[in-house]
Amino acid sequence: MDYLNQPYHAKRISAVANKGMVATSQPLASQAGLDILKKGGNAVDAAIATAATLTVVEPTSNGIGSDAFALVWIKDKLYGLNASGSSPASISIDAVKQRGHEEIPTYGFIPVTVPGAPGAWAELSRRFGKLPLKEVLAPAIQYAEEGFPISPVLGKFWKAGYEKFKASLHGDEFQAWFDIFAPAGRAPEIGEVWKSPGHADTLIKIAETNAKAFYNGEIADKIDEFSRRYNGFIRKEDLENYEPQWVDPISINYRGYDVWEIPPNGHGIVALSALNIMKGFKVNSKEETDTYHKQIEAMKLAYADGQHYVADPDYMKVTVEQLLSESYAETRRKLISEKALTPEPGTPPKGGTVYLAAADNEGNMVSFIQSNYMGFGSGLVVPGTGVSLQNRGHNFSMEEGHANSLQGNKRSYHTIIPGFLTKDTEAVGPFGVMGGFMQPQGHMQVIMNTIDFQLNPQAALDSPRWQWMKDKTVWVEPGFPSHIAEELRRKGHDVHVQLETGAFGRGQIIWRDDKGTLYGGTESRTDGTISAY
Repeated sequence: MDYLNQPYHAKRISAVANKGMVATSQPLASQAGLDILKKGGNAVDAAIATAATLTVVEPTSNGIGSDAFALVWIKDKLYGLNASGSSPASISIDAVKQRGHEEIPTYGFIPVTVPGAPGAWAELSRRFGKLPLKEVLAPAIQYAEEGFPISPVLGKFWKAGYEKFKASLHGDEFQAWFDIFAPAGRAPEIGEVWKSPGHADTLIKIAETNAKAFYNGEIADKIDEFSRRYNGFIRKEDLENYEPQWVDPISINYRGYDVWEIPPNGHGIVALSALNIMKGFKVNSKEETDTYHKQIEAMKLAYADGQHYVADPDYMKVTVEQLLSESYAETRRKLISEKALTPEPGTPPKGGTVYLAAADNEGNMVSFIQSNYMGFGSGLVVPGTGVSLQNRGHNFSMEEGHANSLQGNKRSYHTIIPGFLTKDTEAVGPFGVMGGFMQPQGHMQVIMNTIDFQLNPQAALDSPRWQWMKDKTVWVEPGFPSHIAEELRRKGHDVHVQLETGAFGRGQIIWRDDKGTLYGGTESRTDGTISAY
């Protein structure tokens, strides 16, 4: 039986509940979060439990060695947590070039940065959690110890990741990845049970020490030893010096709603910039060529600025306020004509990721995202720990003087972004669309689907998506209206219909109405589900 074959159009309806809800890409992870809610935990505890479980049940996208970001609504206030890690202190452009690289490689130790996810779990638990971290991580530990059956879309991406690594990773340093993720000499099949005892042991140590073992103790020692053995840059001192940062979320007002993102080094500002441009246009209806054309053009301009200016905020040459100013949005808006453009950055006025959403019956809500970057990440697993190291450093620029240039102790341009929506100082809820450089584009489309076109959460996610790739190239999903695709081509867009939907992101939404009822949508492009009560 082919569990990936779905010959019929499947219609989902938004989930509705009022005591608690967790939405994510894996049923087992959503249920883990719901179990924590039922044990007396709040939305923060549920988010941590879900995130930790996702490192086990969806390792194709994230792991203990991931970074993380969160937007947390607690007692009528929104908080932001940036848990992205810095580059190793000893790395530099010259050091990478001395090893024979003109560009940052995709795999191996060079793109490895300090993992932030364990620090995020511990810090969120410390500040806002109700239950001990040991209890919150128990579901993830159980799945790692006892195993779980591989779900369909997970199996598809696991097999693709294995085939890619088999063809490209040949050094001894990569052997631990194959030992853990391909123990039978292949990727596990759909329905086959997979377990990772080393992963469980690491989660236990994180739970018992509030992540101190990861950054200051036994696990940090193992990461240091592994890096030294294979001439990597990361050291125990890099881990010891790491702390997640609480940050002030940034926002714009879009047609009466406030749309919130984490500030740079994340590129949530790209979504805000595009919406800032779009709000100056009258949008008549969703399924019009002009609507899609303006969306694509606005996103191009926002991305051109984002890729030019966004970096570790300590190194940025313009401010968030400058990029999101009304006057700058107007100058960018004026560049949009009836024909597709090739975007260039402007001059502002001087002055493979997992996403989850959780809500509880106290009004608390969490928008949380964590990622290895590029599927399984660097291809490196610290032996005996189950820790897959991310390759987030691949996003650094090798251009001297660029805001995002590679340097030691610096956070790279980051693609993972949680989103949140409020109206008149009241929470509407968390939303997100994972998937590399698709993420701001997904955020823009979901928000416009919700606000401009009044689509419910499930419909807002199910709507066929587009993705701007570069220059005038645009990808669209198989269900995208063909007549609009043809009309976009006549406007100069180089439109390509994709047979696979995996590149168009995977999202989750939870909205809360003024009576406290929760409405959730989950991603139909993956194994997504909502657990609620």
